Amino acid sequence: MTDDPIAPMLADVAAQDRAAFRQIYSATSAKLMGVLLRILGNRAEAEDALQEVFTRVWLRAARFDAGKGRGMTWLIAIASNHAIDRLRARPAPSVSDDGETVAQLPDGQRGALAGLVAEGEARRAVKCFGELDSDHAAAVKGAYLDGLSYDALAEKFDVPLNTMRTWLRRSLLKLRECLDQ
Repeated sequence: MTDDPIAPMLADVAAQDRAAFRQIYSATSAKLMGVLLRILGNRAEAEDALQEVFTRVWLRAARFDAGKGRGMTWLIAIASNHAIDRLRARPAPSVSDDGETVAQLPDGQRGALAGLVAEGEARRAVKCFGELDSDHAAAVKGAYLDGLSYDALAEKFDVPLNTMRTWLRRSLLKLRECLDQ
């Protein structure tokens, strides 16, 4: 395995070395913040999540095994998993009177017309999802709303990995076509 500058810092953090913890924070916080921001899409929530990730690093550094992978990879996995857990903890979208799921949009003092347009777009997205095969729609929702990996989805739907990738790619293309109409 190539030289891993994070692994020795993690070993020191496991020994409760505060200086090593400051070092690892300085060396990795920008990258981890980028990962969290990409997944969560909200800067304030990503900042909160970053604090929680480093708390986990402090408490679990002894679990890191340099023989199984690089330190940065381990840290990114912790950050990604935490962000996905936060996404799953978010409230579910509401259901409209006619049974269609419509995402609740925050009211940023938008006008009535903007609200109607946004609701219409949400209904179009729901309609387009309805045009997909039910397994394909569930796979897209699992990948992009629940954060499931290709491997997890392939296992869940009992299909080969490359088939799952094809399902997702083709489903996204169909959704784009439908939404562009």
